[in-house]
Amino acid sequence: MQTLLTILLVLAMLAVLATLFAGIAGLVRGNGDAARSNRLMRWRVILQGVALALFVLLMFALRN
Repeated sequence: MQTLLTILLVLAMLAVLATLFAGIAGLVRGNGDAARSNRLMRWRVILQGVALALFVLLMFALRN
């Protein structure tokens, strides 16, 4: 169980990082697509929540 949670946590953190870099790349290019920027920010926040929840579950699993 701990291994699965660790793998899922790493994947979630990588997804957050990829979403963050996609948003930064959009800002650097300056294409001005506000809808895409907002969508990426929403996904980043959701993925951060998932990563945080997985982290808490992993800490509970390691505690026992």
